[in-house]
Amino acid sequence: MTEATLGANIVDLVDVDELREEVKKKYREVADTPTAEFHFHTGRQHALRMGYPELPLDQLPEEATEAFAGVANPFFWGLPEPGERVVDLGAGAGMDSFMAALAVGPEGHVIGVDMTPEMVDRATRLARELELDNIEFRLGFIEELPIDSGWAEVVISNGVINLCPDKLGVYREIHRILKPGGRMTIADICVERPVPEGALKDIDLWTG
Repeated sequence: MTEATLGANIVDLVDVDELREEVKKKYREVADTPTAEFHFHTGRQHALRMGYPELPLDQLPEEATEAFAGVANPFFWGLPEPGERVVDLGAGAGMDSFMAALAVGPEGHVIGVDMTPEMVDRATRLARELELDNIEFRLGFIEELPIDSGWAEVVISNGVINLCPDKLGVYREIHRILKPGGRMTIADICVERPVPEGALKDIDLWTG
């Protein structure tokens, strides 16, 4: 079975619309009440445990970090460089985007993309309060990015691609929006064994 066939089969097995609605529901809760109890860890201390650099993390107020729910550290290979253009896939409440914006400075630009309106609203409000003029947040799917082709030097993402059944579609979009020579730094969940078909069909397992 080829990778293309495998990707197509996963999309055929999963109700993509239902999955998206369940993921939105969960992260709507995080946006509204980020300090509540979830089946995953959130907040600044979680980011530090994941190996995030204290600088520029310590430049962000608590409200800008409390809804962080990543699975590892996409900046392990280094922060973006001053002046670079960055796209954050599944930006959530914006912590990774804010860190990237601080790193690229006023000559750079960051676009965060998320499919949950409440997360986009929260991140946009926080960016305005932080007076970060080099950042914006757009509502959209990471399989259909609202970004011009060849726009970005860097693509980052943290714990989001695993929630998308069309992973090949995501990587095609990453390839499309990156400039030649661009790079991606992604933290995510991977499995080394085939996932049973019954598990692939179970929306609760995707979101849990």
